[in-house]
Amino acid sequence: MFPVPDLMPALPELVIALAAMALLVAGVWGTSARAVSRLAVVVLAGAAYLLVTRAAAPRIETFNGLFVLDSFAVFMKLLILVGSAFSIVLSLTYNRTNRIERFEYPVLILFSVVGMIGMISANDLISLYVAFELQSLPLYVLAAFKRDTIKSTEAGLKYFVLGALSSGMLLFGASLIYGFGGSTNFDKLALVFAEPAATQSVGLVIGIVFLSVGLAFKCSAVPFHMWTPDVYEGAPTPVTAFFAVAPKTAAIALFVRVLIGPLGGLVAEWGQIIWVISLLSMALGAYAAISQTNIKRLMAYSSIGHVGYALMGLAAASPAGVQGVLVYMSIYLFMTLGSFGVILCMERNGQSVEQISDLAGLSRKQPLLAASLAIFMFSLAGVPPLAGFFSKIMVFMAAIHAGLYWLAALGVLTSVVGCYYYIRVIKIMYFDEPAADLDRGAGGPGVRAVVTLAALVVLLLCIVPNIVMAPAIAAAQSLFAG
Repeated sequence: MFPVPDLMPALPELVIALAAMALLVAGVWGTSARAVSRLAVVVLAGAAYLLVTRAAAPRIETFNGLFVLDSFAVFMKLLILVGSAFSIVLSLTYNRTNRIERFEYPVLILFSVVGMIGMISANDLISLYVAFELQSLPLYVLAAFKRDTIKSTEAGLKYFVLGALSSGMLLFGASLIYGFGGSTNFDKLALVFAEPAATQSVGLVIGIVFLSVGLAFKCSAVPFHMWTPDVYEGAPTPVTAFFAVAPKTAAIALFVRVLIGPLGGLVAEWGQIIWVISLLSMALGAYAAISQTNIKRLMAYSSIGHVGYALMGLAAASPAGVQGVLVYMSIYLFMTLGSFGVILCMERNGQSVEQISDLAGLSRKQPLLAASLAIFMFSLAGVPPLAGFFSKIMVFMAAIHAGLYWLAALGVLTSVVGCYYYIRVIKIMYFDEPAADLDRGAGGPGVRAVVTLAALVVLLLCIVPNIVMAPAIAAAQSLFAG
């Protein structure tokens, strides 16, 4: 008889997986796509509740060490569940208007979410790869969900080809780490790699490089970002919003889990990799976005830059650095969701428009929508006293305390350059001659509710940042204690 594993730590994953299969059957039997979407949001909210009730629990392992639940996992999983639920809400009106309202859409998101939150709890190279693939496969379909358009089909194909390449690189890196470490379990690998002899293995370093490349593809870090602008522009806008928050957060979380956990004793080896891709991501995100005229492509380069800032906290390889990453991704989630919510409200005569110039004069016609986008742009730029400023300060200070002075200095420089294109959007809304009016009420009440809520959260975190700071400290400490 095989021992029955403790299923309680993985209860949110099990609930979402079972609900996704049930909703798939319900959709086949005639349940409307809108009803399936609303039920999917309820499922994600229920999973978040199950996580919160276990937030104070210590580190728990199950499935013979393949799965771990700690405060770090709870924190990052909550971000993914919130981001995914809001992404489904953003899609309700858009999908109906564009005639792509099908029940498979929320079901695909649920299956991808199972992979994402399972990835964060991975405590073994095998469970890491299985969850990694589970979250990736539905994303390829979602990118091409608007299958009657060339851009969406192209986005799905590009994402699939480069995603398959990144999966292969990650698997090759994991196999090298297993070969030189003698185990796939993270706890055992951490003990092996804590020995001085481990740093002398060239093959192990190559394995770390390939593993990092696979993860860098998923979070669109430079130089593995090439798919991001085309996929963000070509995919349906709610899918783009989902890509910008949930998979990116999961990839950053996995980056932190793997490098701080089993590879924590090899900071000198992987620290150089993170240092370089952090710098390159910040630089490209700042300079490449300047010439963009399509707002979705601008947000793509913006997301690349913000990955660079988040990875700066990881490069510090300290509890303060990990805390900075957690706070950064929390605030980034709401800034990005809100920005894409405004993009979904950009319609003229019932047709979506995506040019930045289409925002001209928005402040005179729809002042509340313009004010919300201004809040998000100022916060993304890191302008005090908005929440985005505090998140950048945290990663900069963590880098300085770790002795990464040049990285912090260059991060400040690229942040200043990035202010140009964020503030340009605000200038167009408030000071340019009005373009043809955008449709009032576009996007639907759900989208406008998400925009309002995201703006309020960004403002609230300026006043009471401890709402996210305290849980982030506990999450970072649990990772290092584990």
